[in-house]
Amino acid sequence: MKGIKKTIATILVLLASLTLSAQKGDSVLIDAVQLYETGNYQKAKSALKEIIKAYPDNDAAWYYLGMAEARTGDTGSAVTCLKKAVDLDGSNFWYRDRLASVYELRGETDMVIDMYEGILKQFPGKTQVYYSLLSLYVDRKQFEKALGCIDAIEGEIGQNEQTVRTRYDLLRALNRPEQALEALLAYNRNFASAPVLSMIGDYYISEYLDSLALASYDEALSIQSSYVPAILGKAEVFRITRRYDDYFSMLDGFVADTLIQPMAKCMYLDNVTRSLDPNFMRVHMGEFDSLVSKGLEVHPSDSTMLMTAGSYYFITGRKDRARPLLEKNAELYPNSLSCVATCVDGLARMEEWEAVKELSAKAEKNFPNELGFMEYGTMAMYNLDDFEGVIAKSGEMLKKFPRDTAVALRCYSSIGDMQYKLGRSKAAYKSYDKALKINKDYCPVLNNYAWYLCQEGILLKKAAKMSKRTIELEPDNATYLDTYGWILHLQQKDKEAKPHFKHAMLYGGKDSAVILCHYAEVLYKLGEYDLAKVYWNQAIAKNDGTILNLEEKVRKKLEAVGK
Repeated sequence: MKGIKKTIATILVLLASLTLSAQKGDSVLIDAVQLYETGNYQKAKSALKEIIKAYPDNDAAWYYLGMAEARTGDTGSAVTCLKKAVDLDGSNFWYRDRLASVYELRGETDMVIDMYEGILKQFPGKTQVYYSLLSLYVDRKQFEKALGCIDAIEGEIGQNEQTVRTRYDLLRALNRPEQALEALLAYNRNFASAPVLSMIGDYYISEYLDSLALASYDEALSIQSSYVPAILGKAEVFRITRRYDDYFSMLDGFVADTLIQPMAKCMYLDNVTRSLDPNFMRVHMGEFDSLVSKGLEVHPSDSTMLMTAGSYYFITGRKDRARPLLEKNAELYPNSLSCVATCVDGLARMEEWEAVKELSAKAEKNFPNELGFMEYGTMAMYNLDDFEGVIAKSGEMLKKFPRDTAVALRCYSSIGDMQYKLGRSKAAYKSYDKALKINKDYCPVLNNYAWYLCQEGILLKKAAKMSKRTIELEPDNATYLDTYGWILHLQQKDKEAKPHFKHAMLYGGKDSAVILCHYAEVLYKLGEYDLAKVYWNQAIAKNDGTILNLEEKVRKKLEAVGK
């Protein structure tokens, strides 16, 4: 009730400022505006249109009708109505401001700028308009005009950290570095500021003026001892000048400081361990380990710190130390999607499939609508050779997400693959057919379907048609090229097959013993025995046991032709 009274009072104040013609129908207008304010836009529009029929010069009715049209998505009508309100009362700031906002919503930036520039001529003290124009000028890289906005804003409200930092950025964008620096220095002479001093330090670092940078950061820290940009800026000076003892000492204090939020520490640790030269990381592994340990000591139960430490140990090749941290995080925060998902993903990357399967099953109960955990579960089952489990879990996903065709496509594809692995080819092909009804051009299914048919030596025409479609869609996929080339070989079309294998060699085929072997077979069939021998030898070098008795088979084939 209090809110409604306040709204009515606001409306009455507005109405009091309208022209005499606008005051006609005010009682009805108040009711219409109440409908608008409470979100009943369609009813408000109907009421406002009736008012305008009776009183076409009622600028307030045109204004609220324009706003209601904008709220319901008809920005074209909104512009028409708001322009009418402006025509009727050009002295009303809000009419013009909202018209500019609708132009902005429509993406008509030129009109927005024109409107705001016109408003400022009539209402020169409207600081919020300068802020709006500033953003538009920056987006258009009109930096001189943006500087004019900063001048105007500072003329109205005085200088502050935000305006001086923006001025600095604009002057840098205009390639006036000396003026940019002077803007910061001048501000700091009047208002000592840790953020501004840190920016000055950053400037000096960019100009390789290490001593000046260090002095600026020290001054910033004398004002605010836990100011993170100054701490990290100073640490960076030590690093680039190879004062590594000072560098790590600075970071040790940073990580140990209880006044600094763990998120800031984690962001730095994560960024620095991923961006620094790997050789530097290896040489100073002990120091970085100490920083991570200190972070865990100061924030033992902080979710972000546990994830950062786990990630650190994982990317530095110490999965045994990463795993317990990720698992602890998931145990402490079982209802946090990010904590549990990070743990599941980390375990999957470590190929800890039993743990992935177990945690995914628990997560499904806490996050029943998160498909990702079900998919991680099927991934774990596949890697554990639990093919029946993959089929069952895929069936669950089909029931849980019956209208999601993307899910259905992946599930039918997985079921088909698993059925074939279990020796049930007819069931596999039925599942593939269901997948292709959803997307007839789904390459993984087309390729596998074609490959299994050719492995059985049946329906080679159908297999060739499906396989040909995959290379039309993905012409540089070595696996698809291999499948199609091999089907052509089985159809005694080795001349047609050869160029597909040659193409596959350019896009990763040389890394596969199977593809190399297939190409060698095609060349052998074409009588190109020397070249066949070259590719067979490459296949033997790449073979990891996938192709049984390969050397013996090759030897016999080459002996048969005297090679």
